[in-house]
Formats: sequence, C-alpha cells, structure tokens
Amino acid sequence: MATQLSPVHEHHAPPRAVLHEAALQVGGARGHHGALRLVGLVVLIGLVVVVIVLVRQRRQTRTTSSTAPPPPDLPSSPPLASAEPHEVADGLGLQQASPRPAPLTGTVESNAVPTRARRRETGPRTIEARDLTKRYGDKVAVDHLSFDVRPGHVTGFLGPNGAGKSTTMRLIMGLDAPGAGTVTVNGHRFHDLAWPLRDVGALLEAKAIHPGRSAYNHLLMLAQTNRIPRRRVDEVLALVGLSTVARQLAGTFSLGMGQRLGIAGALLGDPGVLLFDEPMNGLDTDGIRWVRGLLRQLAAEGRTVFVSSHLMSEMAVIADQVVVIGKGKLIAEMPITEFVATNSQQFVRVRSPQMDRLRRALEAAGATVEGFDESLSVRGIDAEKIGELTLREGIVLSELAPQTASLEEAFIESTEGDVEFRVDAADGAADTRSLTK
Repeated sequence: MATQLSPVHEHHAPPRAVLHEAALQVGGARGHHGALRLVGLVVLIGLVVVVIVLVRQRRQTRTTSSTAPPPPDLPSSPPLASAEPHEVADGLGLQQASPRPAPLTGTVESNAVPTRARRRETGPRTIEARDLTKRYGDKVAVDHLSFDVRPGHVTGFLGPNGAGKSTTMRLIMGLDAPGAGTVTVNGHRFHDLAWPLRDVGALLEAKAIHPGRSAYNHLLMLAQTNRIPRRRVDEVLALVGLSTVARQLAGTFSLGMGQRLGIAGALLGDPGVLLFDEPMNGLDTDGIRWVRGLLRQLAAEGRTVFVSSHLMSEMAVIADQVVVIGKGKLIAEMPITEFVATNSQQFVRVRSPQMDRLRRALEAAGATVEGFDESLSVRGIDAEKIGELTLREGIVLSELAPQTASLEEAFIESTEGDVEFRVDAADGAADTRSLTK
C-alpha cells in the first residue's frame, strides 16, 4: 500500500532538483571568494618580494659608494667673470662686492682672478703620454707619441690639420682607446678616476650638447654625476657670462655661446687639469680677450692647462710651453721662446749713412751681411756686439734693431714636411682663374 504524503509535508520538503541547484550556488559563491583570496595573496607576496629587492639594492649602492673616496668639497665663493666689481676668490679671503651678474659679453682682465681659490690638493696634476699610438684602419693618427704637460703653465698643442691633436685629446679623456702606449691624468687613466670632473675638465667639441636641454639643465646633469653642488652651476654660468640665458635651450645657442657653455662645463668640478680644443672658435674680439685672460689665470692658480689652437698670434701671447706634432709624431716639446729661436732665422737690421764702411767692418768681424742700400740684415753677431764695433770704428748708426721671427713663422718652418693637406700655389691660382670664366 503506497504511502501518502500530507499536503503540509509536500509543501515543506523541497524537491531534490531544487536542493541540488542551491548547493551549486553556494559552492560557486565560495569558489569566487576563494579565487579573490588567492589573487590577493599573490599580490601581497609580490609586494614583499619587491620591497626586499629594493632594500638589497640600496644596501649594495651604499656599500659601493662607500668604497670610492668622498669627493673633495668645493669652495662656496661664487666667481664672476666681469669687468664690473665682483666677488674675488684670492686664496686667502673674499672681497664682497656687487652681486650683479656678468653680462653675456663680460670680460676678464689678465690681472683679475676669474675663477676661484684652488682647494688644497695632493698629487701631480699632470698629463703624461708614453709611446701613445692610435690607428684608424690603415691610417696612423698618433704615432708613438710621448710628452708631459705640467702645472703652472699654459701649454700650447700645435700641429697642422690632420696632425692628430684632437685624437690625442680624445685618448687623454678616454673617449678612444689607444692601440699601444699609455696616457694618464694625475697618474691615473681617466676611467680610473673616482670623480673625473673634479680632476680634469675638457672642452673638445662646443656643440656636443643636447639641443633640447637648457644651459642650466645641461650643467646640472653633469654636476649630479659627480656630486657637485647645485650652486656651482650658477657660479660657472656667471663666470662665462651666460646667467641671463641659463634657461634658454642650448640648441639655439650660437657657436660663441656654445664655446662659453663648454668652458663652463670644463670648470664645473673646479679641476686641476684642463683641456681645451680650439676654445676661441666662434668668439668675437672681446670673447677672445676674455678667454686669453681666463687661461692665463687658470695656469697662475697652479692648474695644468693644455690648449690646442690654430690661432698662432693668440698662442704666442698665451702659451708658455709648446708641444708640436706632425702626422702623429712629436716634433718639439719646449718653452715657446726656445721653439721660436730654434726654428727661425734671427738677425739684426742696421742702417747707417756710412753703409760701405759698415758692411766692411761687419764682414771683417765674421758676420754674414745681406742687403744693400736701405738696410743690412746681419747674422752671426748680436746687436750689442754690433754697437760696440761701430762705436770703436767711429761709424754712425741710424738703426739697430734685433729681428725675431713670429711663432707662426717658426711653426711653419718646423712643420713644413708634415703638412698633410697641401695646395700647390700654381694649381691654386689656376683653379681660381677657372672659377671666374
């Protein structure tokens, strides 16, 4: 006999299908929440791993930085390269004056102190090249070159186009690797210097600046790489006369302004060794005079100043020593006065109402005499002995003038056989005439 369920019992006892559906819904809800918990746990673990990695990197950075010697402190006195009253760092104290920034065309007189008091240093502050050699394919750019650049002097680096001057400077700065030999700054390779901008500053290419970066930000970027205080950026901008255009994009600068910015970068770390490749290119007369005074003063502060230039008239005024190269080889390394005397014909020009008697007396004394009516060129006897001779012989002199060749003449004489790019005078004239037809 079949069992009958009461209507009440049927109402309160849900069908099995309904129970199964409810169980599936509960299980799905629990699975959804479980997935969320799993995702949260993964994210938390990832954050913990990131924190651990960052902590370890910071510890490693601190350990690495602690092994390098701390950078020497820079003096706080701001230099101003201006003919107007300014703060002067004299090595003993500061003379406070007007804070007016230097104009763009500011100048530095040769007796002014345009930079700042040198910090106390130890070490040679020299550039030393030994058997330095560099090849580019089949071309020998630098050929077993050896020389020294010492502090306290402006050393001119001279040579014809293609002689290897720029390559040598790049080798000094570690921008190119030598094929043989060594070159050191302060007894170390450039790459081994702990704080390179504080040891050596260089201007090798005036326009080697990001055109979309302002002058201030360009110098600030350099300063941050060597822990140079931000205030130093303002100081060197004032020194070179660029304070008023500090926020202007470097890409809009003229060649002369680019040279000034490059000089500012070289001086940024207050280094003891400075290299300048053609620093006067693009500068006007006032700017050239400013650079002339700046280089002389840097050397007077005991720094090593190495300058390459084709302006012989300026090098004759600035340089104390010269290193002359041709086709990558050393031609001369000596004081500039000795170089001029060695590589030029010096003579004494004389004039007299008694030219015939004067000529006979000079030749009898062993002198070599050239010239006839207007004046005589005398070699083999100096001006003092000529004066004594004419006094003894009773010969009247109307002119007695020692003649010394210029640096340009001595340079041309010494490098005559090492000029790589030469134009024959006759061929050049023919080419010029063909252009006018």
